Amino acid sequence: MRRPRSGFTLIELLVVIAIIAVLISLLLPAVQSAREAARRAQCVNNLKQIGLAAHNYVSTYNVLPMQTTYPAGADQSWGWSYGWPLALAPNLEQGQIFNNFNFAAGMFENEKFQQGQVQHGNDTLLYIQLAVLICPSDSSREKPQDPIGTTNYVGNIGGPGQISMFSGTIESNPVWGGIPGQGNCGPVGLEKIRDGTSNTGLFSERLIGLRNVPPASVPRSSNNFKRVVYDAPVPSIPAGPNTGAAGAQAFIQACQGMPGSTLPRATWGSGAYWLAGYPLHMVVNGYLHAGPPNGPACGNTNGYFKSLSWIFFVNPEGSAPPTSNHPGGVNVGFADGSVKFVKDTVSLPTWWALGTRAGEEVISADSY
Repeated sequence: MRRPRSGFTLIELLVVIAIIAVLISLLLPAVQSAREAARRAQCVNNLKQIGLAAHNYVSTYNVLPMQTTYPAGADQSWGWSYGWPLALAPNLEQGQIFNNFNFAAGMFENEKFQQGQVQHGNDTLLYIQLAVLICPSDSSREKPQDPIGTTNYVGNIGGPGQISMFSGTIESNPVWGGIPGQGNCGPVGLEKIRDGTSNTGLFSERLIGLRNVPPASVPRSSNNFKRVVYDAPVPSIPAGPNTGAAGAQAFIQACQGMPGSTLPRATWGSGAYWLAGYPLHMVVNGYLHAGPPNGPACGNTNGYFKSLSWIFFVNPEGSAPPTSNHPGGVNVGFADGSVKFVKDTVSLPTWWALGTRAGEEVISADSY
């Protein structure tokens, strides 16, 4: 009598394969979620290091670092100067970078820069990429102005410019005369944060710009819309300085509501220079509490700074919110050294209040 063969039938194999496929489909999102959780944890750790470095800076100088130290040195007096990351370098275990920086040289030489032929005064240091300034959740690894080092972390320059310009914590010196909000400029000491350090933003994150990507490739409907700069449609309510909450609301609605076919003005400026800053260019190393987190960045062509509408960045009356690849929101480092996750759905009044250092707003603990 022939013994029957042992083994699996075709149907049994198909059932096993189907079960394995289902298990993989269930497991893959969990693995991806775990990886993102690890990346987000590293991003939080970076912000905590930067916040601690800022507090060590305060211990030495009694003020927070400035967005940019313009004017500093004759070669830098036209606007570009070194920014807050250089000031914090000694407290981020990068004292050698600070010690080797040539403060007598300019960041960019003006005439060459205007002609599109950028000359740098501290090339070797500009090309360094600090790991603490990179969020691992940012999927882009191309530097917008390669080989210049970039930054995913930006300082709080304040609430909507229509309400109060330069009302944040990482501010520049007063710039050219006649500009609104000059009284708020200058280095900020902790004593000036009258709204409470636990309710005032200090640093947050922003996805870096794109390298050699034409504006036609990044319409508002693109997945890369958070990396570029648009011009918001001119709202029906003037969006210049001192137009208050109504002006800010009108501008932000116009920015948020741009048609999906809207093309950006520029694609590369966000976080493009880790070492440099400019007082009126918000997306290089700063952000604004105007539009909500993970919203588009919009220049304002209808306000005081409309003459800067050609610039590749965002002016103080525009919207340059923090952006990230973290699902649902962004990490914000507060002036007390804590880091909290702020959701994209935060109400605008709350978001604005978190950006001002002395707006006298009352923020409840469960409002963001």
